[in-house]
Amino acid sequence: MSYKVAIRSFKTLSYLGSYKKIRDRPIRYYCAAVLGAGYVAYKEFKRNKAEMKELIYLKNYMAEPITPLHQLQKNQDDMKTQMELLIMRIQAEFCRALEKEEDEEAKFKVDRWTRKEGGGGITCVLQDGRVFEKAGVNISVVSGRLPPAAVQQMKSRGKNFESKELPFFAAGVSAVIHPRNPMVPTIHFNYRYFEVKDKNEVHWWFGGGTDLTPYYLNEEDAVHFHLTLKHACDTHDPSYYDRFKKWCDDYFTITHRGERRGVGGIFFDDVDSPDQDRAFGFVTSCAEAVIPSYIPLVKKHKDDAYGYHERQWQLLRRGRYVEFNLIYDRGTKFGLHTPEARYESILMSLPLNAKWEYMHEPQPNSAEEKLMKVLKEPRDWLNIEKPKSTAA
Repeated sequence: MSYKVAIRSFKTLSYLGSYKKIRDRPIRYYCAAVLGAGYVAYKEFKRNKAEMKELIYLKNYMAEPITPLHQLQKNQDDMKTQMELLIMRIQAEFCRALEKEEDEEAKFKVDRWTRKEGGGGITCVLQDGRVFEKAGVNISVVSGRLPPAAVQQMKSRGKNFESKELPFFAAGVSAVIHPRNPMVPTIHFNYRYFEVKDKNEVHWWFGGGTDLTPYYLNEEDAVHFHLTLKHACDTHDPSYYDRFKKWCDDYFTITHRGERRGVGGIFFDDVDSPDQDRAFGFVTSCAEAVIPSYIPLVKKHKDDAYGYHERQWQLLRRGRYVEFNLIYDRGTKFGLHTPEARYESILMSLPLNAKWEYMHEPQPNSAEEKLMKVLKEPRDWLNIEKPKSTAA
């Protein structure tokens, strides 16, 4: 699209006259014309992108959409449709990006499922690959009535609902990637959209985030990861990254261990401003940032050398991952409270192998201890926090 826009913009240079006239002018005029056309092209591209809707590309998805095609086509401007098409696209793009890093025979198993109460999902899992021990990329598009336990969970977050049981719609994409090599970090991301009808009023909001869980700390990787997410946030609001980075550090805390799950990223919930379209645009940018934030790290480390010691440490850290997901993760608990929950898909985030060792402590001054220091004290990876003022 941008190429075609650029061609159209260059044609507007006719006001300068013929090529000979341009050629005979000083070079600064020629450069100004090129830069001006480039600026026009960029502005038009940005405007067109902002106006674009998610389009239906059935052949590019991992499976048929959950909502019947005729309904999607009929309601293309509805946010429920737009979100379903977004998560279908993100799932397919991420799965194919992961498969490119694997051996040729390692492919995702695609499991499309439905639920009686309404909707369903598509679970894609790759297991026992050379690069990925277990990779799960799941979408769900579900509707029905929320039971009291799920309503109570939302009320605990400050949602003011009068009804005890609420009609709802939820669509989201969620992925957890557990690599085989301990030098490749685990990534988790989740982006979701909710609608709840309370009496005659419809409440909607977006939530989500992307976070990184390394087994061995590589500061260059952490900076790359956070910088990619910051660029996605800054496109929409310069305050987003700082706010959602802190939220991520606070949320992904294994409270009973006094440590974070990883080196953070971004996390947010209940986003319903400035308006629905712009909130959706923000979520889209964050979801599209997953591949450039993570795949370069896979390419960089998937063939790194490691031994028995590093593998055992990886398994211990995976045990911490399990503890967080089963004890604290709000999405897991919401899924388990949802009627006709599909437990295989909800628990796909758990690793294929993990380990718990009684009272394990890393050796002083080891690479393992270096990681633990960061997990106990989150770091400002991009050096953008304002220094605290000190009294004179």
